[in-house]
Amino acid sequence: MYSKPRLAFKYLKYCLTAANGKGHGIHSPFVFDFVSRVLNDTRYFYSFSTIETQRELLLMNESTITVEDFGAGSTMTSSNQRRVKDIAKWSLKPPKYARLLFRMVNYFQPASIIELGTSLGITTAYLAMANPAIRVYTFEGAPAVAEWSQKIFQQLGIANIQQVQGNFDVSFQPFLQQKSKADFVFIDGNHREEPVVRYFEWLLPYTHGGTILVFDDIHWSSGMEAAWKKIIAHPAVTCTIDLFFIGIVFFNPDFKVKQDFVIRF
Repeated sequence: MYSKPRLAFKYLKYCLTAANGKGHGIHSPFVFDFVSRVLNDTRYFYSFSTIETQRELLLMNESTITVEDFGAGSTMTSSNQRRVKDIAKWSLKPPKYARLLFRMVNYFQPASIIELGTSLGITTAYLAMANPAIRVYTFEGAPAVAEWSQKIFQQLGIANIQQVQGNFDVSFQPFLQQKSKADFVFIDGNHREEPVVRYFEWLLPYTHGGTILVFDDIHWSSGMEAAWKKIIAHPAVTCTIDLFFIGIVFFNPDFKVKQDFVIRF
């Protein structure tokens, strides 16, 4: 992971150089619609407050659990004994980005959703409540963390989530082989270059013109930045949007010329 000063410098550079977040100067109709109708959608949906209530309870929870970490590990401690409140503080996606994922699902209406990295289930809840009629498949490597996320889903009364526990390297590819396509995928479970690129390559045979892949923390480290560069360079990718903390990948065939955008959010 980059140091806090290095990350802050990179974020400042992003803010100064990224395209205007209102869509001015963006000539792609597809991306302009995305910016105006999704990025800048200020509606407050009914489910936001109920999910955030659960987040607040997690942020106050002093319980300690044993975390088996298959990813890049915690940036705050090397111990596998962690308090629930600390996992909630450092691992959960902030409301701004969780709500963006909700709006993306609400706008694009994917037939199904895949999430790599359930954590405590807050982002999963946003994905699932954006459209209760579709199935969300979420993967979590740490059994104790998965158990907590199940409690959150029960508290929120969510019935359209199917969780797969275990190491992604073992469980993810066999899961994909049982599916005909991947519609919307949020990858937030292993912040290292090689696994991220590998998961992207596993997903490629299941992508189609409407597939959307969202990668978390694309500027988190030099390895994640290298992974992002490899992903956006792939010939199957037709459009990408860099929002600094997340990267969005499209395979829309309407893009005759590949386009990569960095947009302030």
